[in-house]
Amino acid sequence: MSTTVETARSSVIVAIDGPSGTGKSSTSKAVAAKLGLSYLDTGAQYRAITWWMLSNGIDVGDPAEIATAAAKPVIVSGTDPAAPTITVDGEDASGPIRTQEVTSKVSAVSAVPEVRTLITELQRSIAAAATGGIVVEGRDIGTTVLPDADLKIFLTASPEARAARRSGEVKGSDLTATREALIKRDAADSGRKTSPLAKADDAVEVDTTELTLQQVIECVVTLVEGKRVAA
Repeated sequence: MSTTVETARSSVIVAIDGPSGTGKSSTSKAVAAKLGLSYLDTGAQYRAITWWMLSNGIDVGDPAEIATAAAKPVIVSGTDPAAPTITVDGEDASGPIRTQEVTSKVSAVSAVPEVRTLITELQRSIAAAATGGIVVEGRDIGTTVLPDADLKIFLTASPEARAARRSGEVKGSDLTATREALIKRDAADSGRKTSPLAKADDAVEVDTTELTLQQVIECVVTLVEGKRVAA
């Protein structure tokens, strides 16, 4: 009896949204690992399809061409928070999807409705298969992908803090240019017609500007544990 109750309590679906540089990935992976949950980086899936488009000569400036090609690549995401993986047509894409070229084109590709429909269905199937619970991070998880998630969290931070974090991740990057790129990406993601970046009405907002990564992780773990107890 107690095992059944524990399983029910553990099978929590957590949606973590927010713009780039707020600590989504680091926080989500750490929380999932600490609580024994699966983990899914949905942004990596959009990067993966963008990388495939660029590698296969698709004009990423042409929404119609993107829409026609969207169903061709097979994207598989591993959900182990300690070692998340992503493959495209069986090829490891974890490195290639992080290039500057992919970063600069992913908003355009992910804005195409046919792409979002396909990737959203993939994300929902992964979440449904995670019987032990899952942390899903992205930009439209609480609003579109998993509107019935047990817990929704929206991470924010000042543009300056986010730019500083991103510059720290990329050697030799220019802080001002990084900040401008982040603001441009925000505008593209928030302004797109299909599933824009937005905070769900019932999401808990956590401003990470003045917090260390460990403090953010502890905050989210506390929120998840509180939801488990309430359930």
